[in-house]
Amino acid sequence: MSPDSLPADDPIVRTHISEADAAPLLVEVTRGDMVESVHRGIVSVVDAQGKDVLSLGDVERPTYPRSAIKPLQTLPVIESGAADAFNLSETEIALCCASHNGEPIHTERVIPWLARLGLGVDNLECGPQLPSSVAAAHALIKAGIEPTRAHNNCSGKHSGMLTTALHLGEPVKGYTEADHPVQTRLIDLIGEMGEMDLSRTARGVDGCGIPVFGAPLRGVAYAMARLAAPDGLSADRAAACRRIVKACANNPLMLSGTGAFNSVVLAETGQTCLLKGGAEGYYTAALPEKGLGVAIKVDDGASRASHAAVLAILIRLGVIDEEQKSRIEAACSSEVRNWAGSLVGFIRPTPAF
Repeated sequence: MSPDSLPADDPIVRTHISEADAAPLLVEVTRGDMVESVHRGIVSVVDAQGKDVLSLGDVERPTYPRSAIKPLQTLPVIESGAADAFNLSETEIALCCASHNGEPIHTERVIPWLARLGLGVDNLECGPQLPSSVAAAHALIKAGIEPTRAHNNCSGKHSGMLTTALHLGEPVKGYTEADHPVQTRLIDLIGEMGEMDLSRTARGVDGCGIPVFGAPLRGVAYAMARLAAPDGLSADRAAACRRIVKACANNPLMLSGTGAFNSVVLAETGQTCLLKGGAEGYYTAALPEKGLGVAIKVDDGASRASHAAVLAILIRLGVIDEEQKSRIEAACSSEVRNWAGSLVGFIRPTPAF
């Protein structure tokens, strides 16, 4: 859809971010004695009753949540009965929620999963992608092997969509199309979870080929809060929510990979925090023990800023303590170093937190 085809005055769509949408400074990057760069963004923390716990910037602004809502997109895999019909393991349920690095621990689970469905890698409609894991990418290149669709960081999510389509007797081919039941069901579900009307919001196409849709940041945070504290949902949906949280907590490496920020945080927090990152500076979190949902969007899309911002939020909410913070920062440095390895600056949250 081209910008010219969208109603520019529709606040639900918004073809441009204007000065009126200015967001607070969330993260700054220092070099020596000076702040060299800054990152603006918006933050929403909501409880399962829909009460605002923290709100920074225009949290009603529509955003594309991208891969940060994969845990929500996994709900139909379980609710439909597909997960049990095809005996999905806890690891495979975690992979449904993943934006993985394309390591063997990921691809070697996706391929046999598809075979169990009677399908193959070519049935995945996400494109082939060189692993974001440097070691895995180097191994492929050294062996002269082309990356496949199983290496795509969304191959677990797509395998879950195929599993659901097969179980419900829906077409396998074209499952990424906007009018396919797999996709329309997801938009309806996320609208229900966040009590959002998504029928008129902006539409686009994600990097992995599925539709993306505009959603107010606060609505996404509310949906994550209900995932965290699902007692007010139907029994089947509540059970699915708890199953997803447990699967991700028990399989942190599946969500991202070795040494990756998302997986490191999950390993530290277990079932107290289901953290999920997405493209363009988006993060969500479901906090079961506190009954809260979190959504963060960094306006310039920088992952270095979204990492720092979400870590600051989790510390502020008491989800991560000082010892955990030290271990997370040791694995995923907030330091700025030059090519000689010298410490020259820091990536740090602003006083907004």
